[in-house]
Amino acid sequence: MTNSQVSAHDVALKVVQQAVWMLGKAVGAELSSECTYPEDCKAIERAKDILWSENKNRFWSENVYLTPLSLLFDQVKLSKGQNQEYYCPAIYIKGRNPQIPYPLEYQPEQAEIEVLKKDIRRNLNLERLNSNTWKNLALLTLILEKFGSYISFNDSDIALVDMAKSTAAVAAVLANNYEVEQLCLIAGDLSGIQKFIYTISSDGALKSLRARSFYLELVTEEVVQQLLQKLELPRINVIYAGGGNLYILAHQNKTKEKVEEVRKYINHWVKNEFQGKVFLALDCLEFPTANVGNHDFANHWAKVTKDLAKQKSRKFSDEIEDLIKPRDSHTPCKVCHRDDTTDLKPLSEDSAVEACPTCHQMFNLGGELLKVKAIVRSHNRDSIEGAHTLTFNIANHPVYYHIYKHRKQIEDIHESETLFLVNDWMIYRYRAGNVVPLLLGNYAQKSKVENGGIIRAEEMAEAAKGISRVGYLRMDVDRLGQIFAKGLGDNQTLPRIAGLSRNMSYFFKVYLNSLAAARQSNIPENIKQLTPEDERLNLLFIYAGGDDLFVSGAWNEVVEFAFDVYQCFGAYTGYNPDITLSGGISIDDVKFPVYQAAKSSENYEKAAKDNGRDSLGLFGEVFKWEEWIKIEDLSKFLADKKAPSHLESEAKPEIFGILSFVKQLTEQLDFKSDYSRSFIRSLLDTAEAQDIMLKKKEKQQNDELSNDIRYYLHLPKLAYAFSRLPARVRDKPEFTPVRQSLMSPLNAPYFRAIATWIELLNRAR
Repeated sequence: MTNSQVSAHDVALKVVQQAVWMLGKAVGAELSSECTYPEDCKAIERAKDILWSENKNRFWSENVYLTPLSLLFDQVKLSKGQNQEYYCPAIYIKGRNPQIPYPLEYQPEQAEIEVLKKDIRRNLNLERLNSNTWKNLALLTLILEKFGSYISFNDSDIALVDMAKSTAAVAAVLANNYEVEQLCLIAGDLSGIQKFIYTISSDGALKSLRARSFYLELVTEEVVQQLLQKLELPRINVIYAGGGNLYILAHQNKTKEKVEEVRKYINHWVKNEFQGKVFLALDCLEFPTANVGNHDFANHWAKVTKDLAKQKSRKFSDEIEDLIKPRDSHTPCKVCHRDDTTDLKPLSEDSAVEACPTCHQMFNLGGELLKVKAIVRSHNRDSIEGAHTLTFNIANHPVYYHIYKHRKQIEDIHESETLFLVNDWMIYRYRAGNVVPLLLGNYAQKSKVENGGIIRAEEMAEAAKGISRVGYLRMDVDRLGQIFAKGLGDNQTLPRIAGLSRNMSYFFKVYLNSLAAARQSNIPENIKQLTPEDERLNLLFIYAGGDDLFVSGAWNEVVEFAFDVYQCFGAYTGYNPDITLSGGISIDDVKFPVYQAAKSSENYEKAAKDNGRDSLGLFGEVFKWEEWIKIEDLSKFLADKKAPSHLESEAKPEIFGILSFVKQLTEQLDFKSDYSRSFIRSLLDTAEAQDIMLKKKEKQQNDELSNDIRYYLHLPKLAYAFSRLPARVRDKPEFTPVRQSLMSPLNAPYFRAIATWIELLNRAR
């Protein structure tokens, strides 16, 4: 049986209307009589049967009420698993940079739920939904996301927004044939992003890097738009899109052919646009319809993701003849080094750097991104005055992205156009037709020397404490593929996987902006920090999204921002030991090429991954995060690290961890004096002596002697260094635990990191 009269959009709209109506009823909102609860069609009935089975009437009925939501991250288990139960706070998403919603160790009380209900009721009443807005799928979906991301219906462990969007997505693909037994999962991956973004060298490189990462976000979005149009699916069928990756739930009606068509013409475009540096792997997998509601869905997710790797191993195989065809070479672009164009122009009036059209466009775009508020996707080249326009000439059908700094610049959009609002949660702004929220990790400090521009590397170095240097931080989530493929076990259903991807995206695309813009109000309690009073404003997000980030800034602020991110992410995920981050930081002179700094931080990040993950590479060292910050259980740490047995008999130091020593020594020593600088140099000399001796003994494969060197060589050297400190410093009661803890062999591996950090903080300019 078919139901060809009803479009996928209309079916999805009915589901979302039902969810918004139930939300309004649960909070006591005064919805208009025009906002009625639509009856199920066959597609919706089956979608609910598949996803909710015996719980269908429990979650989809008039008798629903708001209840606290369990933290989804608690369900992730790989090798360790969570042993604590957390709950989401009873809140809704507010403002442009909403506060990070850290989970609670207790279930929100009914009084807190009542406050939330009152807030939702007030907002819904103010919106005055009518017959027009009741048919606006984008607006109603935003209502569910804004108010239903941290709350559930009737004691479900699935957020209201994930319950509604998953049901709508499944119903949409069943719209024209609700009895179909096979669906499709589409997956896409833009490879070569690193080459496109980071292999540049020029004036204004930071500005260009930021523009390039933003540009690829729009390329990913364009792939999504092309697929949705070809398959006639609503936006709600996009499970995830960002950072070069996408997942879409689709029907099987000619989907393989249409996906292949999109893949070919997008790759033809990106090959020419980026000289083969970027490639789109795009595939779809058919699977049994019933599996969207059980753990087998994760197997299909993992398989279609794995199939993308096969495509990437033979990229541009469809155009191999074109790739090997002889061509003329010209003077290469001084930014990206491409040599297939003669159209080179100076980057700016005061620059001698000759750049290709793409790099010229990226340089100009970088200066526009500080205040980007809205983007219009259109087939019309004309834009309103003041817009910066990007052109995607795909399959001889140009698509234009008009970028605006102010929403007021935009007049009514045509029904064929799409309006993207950047990090905007204001519901009334979604009334104008086809409007989509675009979440971007895009914090940037303003330049003090370039009007309307982003902070320059020279300004970052000037703002740094101590040595004048720029820091570059790269971080990403460890084992993300395993988390999505295996982490939820028997709960690997579409609603939960969608919820997991949503929550990850929120952290990197939404809450990192909040952390950078308003640090004091967004850090968790008991966070370990060197300078708690600082806001760490001198930062620039080159990229933040999906599950990773690349940030530059004043070197000391970048270092402490990394510590902030790690601790905030841990709190955000309920300290689940299977959900961790690894990162790397390079610290470089302001004239050091940015692409080399990016490579250096990438190497540190790789070293952190090779250290068993959950680690940070910094100051030429790689340690677990708890070694950098503070180890709570030293005995467990030594057991996990498989430290030599003779260390178990050593007295446990009162102070342990690099950050703790840097904080204590910074407070206790006067670095304007020679004795303090001499003491830090002694720490560095001791670390150097240890390294030299260790390399010699490791070649002799003498593990026992190597351990003696690693943990005990420092004792006489450090004792001498302490003896040279003035008695008024050495004998202070508050300095005693510092001295005793530094003398402990357990802290010997950290001397270089401690001394380097303090040395850089106190280096004269």
